[in-house]
Amino acid sequence: MPDSKIKRIDARALKAQLHDGGELALLDAREEWPFGKRHLLMASCIPLSRLELMVDDLVPRRGTRVVWCDDGEGLAARAAERMSALGYDDVAWLDGGIAVWEAAGFRVYSGVHVPSKAFAEVVEHEAGTPWISVEDLQALIDRKADIAIYDSRSFEEYHNNSIPTAINVPGAELVYRFADLMPSLDTTVIVNCGGRTRSIIGAQSLINAGVRNKVVSLKDGTMAWHLAGLEVVHGATRKPPDVSAHGLQSAGEAAVRVAARCGIARIDKRTLESWRAEAARRSLYVLDVRSPEEYEAGHLRGARSAPGGQLVQETDSHMAIWGARVVLVDDNGVRATMTASWLKQMGWTDIAVLAAGPADGDWETGPHVPRVLGLEAASAPHIDALDLRDRLAAGKGTVIDLNLSTRYALGHIPGAWFAIRSRLGAALATLPSRQAIVLTSPDGALAALAAVELQAVASVPVMTLAGGTQAWVRARLPLETGTTRMTDQADDVFLSPRERGQNREDAMREYLTLEINLVNDMAEDDDHRFRIIA
Repeated sequence: MPDSKIKRIDARALKAQLHDGGELALLDAREEWPFGKRHLLMASCIPLSRLELMVDDLVPRRGTRVVWCDDGEGLAARAAERMSALGYDDVAWLDGGIAVWEAAGFRVYSGVHVPSKAFAEVVEHEAGTPWISVEDLQALIDRKADIAIYDSRSFEEYHNNSIPTAINVPGAELVYRFADLMPSLDTTVIVNCGGRTRSIIGAQSLINAGVRNKVVSLKDGTMAWHLAGLEVVHGATRKPPDVSAHGLQSAGEAAVRVAARCGIARIDKRTLESWRAEAARRSLYVLDVRSPEEYEAGHLRGARSAPGGQLVQETDSHMAIWGARVVLVDDNGVRATMTASWLKQMGWTDIAVLAAGPADGDWETGPHVPRVLGLEAASAPHIDALDLRDRLAAGKGTVIDLNLSTRYALGHIPGAWFAIRSRLGAALATLPSRQAIVLTSPDGALAALAAVELQAVASVPVMTLAGGTQAWVRARLPLETGTTRMTDQADDVFLSPRERGQNREDAMREYLTLEINLVNDMAEDDDHRFRIIA
């Protein structure tokens, strides 16, 4: 029976909410690929299939105003009902979906992390960020000019494909590590990424920090490099040195200048605790912008890992509540300040920086483990890894893996079928036998949630693998790779142009064209909250 608390709203009511100054989480319940094909600018993608795994991190306050949308598939209403059942008390869905938004004369967008990408295009336009073409950069390399190339992406992306001689310096690290990287004031610095966003933001970060070197972004990044037929390096491992006392002093002085220009406040732990005490009335994100390795070695209790460069690049994947209060944490304020300066210009105006270390107390180690909502009510029979191995050897079971399709392809239990939880009932019809079903997911949590739903429609016993596929791996049991058994289309992941198996070059050209055109889109769309401090 539908939840009477859930509201339907129309496109104009949603438009008004985007502009009334209140907190708003605009969420899209579709899988990532259809979301990436067309969606609202300010929406975060939280697929119905993974809602309980993601929503506590992205929408931490239960009283937040929430609007779900889809493209008319009925997923938004289902997501709203589920979220309400999980304890959220101001939930609505967009009646008619994206089609009615578009019919009202409002824009839709393609791609993922569009607010961040559009923001960078506006920054380049308004700040006049200088750039260099791939052809001119190759000429500098050929004549052994005094240059330094800094790849501002994550290490994994850099390691996968990079430009000859480039050093990996993820976005928030650029100002922090710059003094220790620069051999000479005469060195020209080129900042690159895969496309445009992190190249622009990285280069402008150094310029805003007042470095004396000439700094440019690489126009269209490694995609343009690839399209020009130039050498792409695979397996690069170059990283910057540790920060020296001199480097830290220089970076700290730069951060002070940027904080003053952008109005970035610093707070202490007492203030943070008072804000945490208000979190039931005012949404709060506490994000650690250092590297993942530093975070896992030790971090402030309750802070989530969000490396600064990636946070600016993928803001919608870390924070879904527009208008929320944000605290960025690091060990000395440099990386947090540089990241905050960009988020504030993007529209996160209630933002502050906190420098914290183990001596301050309230310190913990290890990775962030998201809170999975609804798990306490999910109960189903389970089987351990060795028993599952024996059952499969005897031909007495079918395994369904609910992992992301890309991770399923990298390794799954031999014989396991890939499926998407929100379409699991329909997937049953594609299975070749009517044996007992064992659901698995990376740690077993998603499988436990899905098992309750599948039991209601399946005519065979449904179990879960205790501890998920990770338990299978810990038992030293084999995996197979590839998209070997698919019950469903793999539309759960939006692949970058480089990850696509066919027509990669056409996809790259289309991607770059869309990014470049975003600056014109923003000139005509009043939903964004960008205020560039040039």
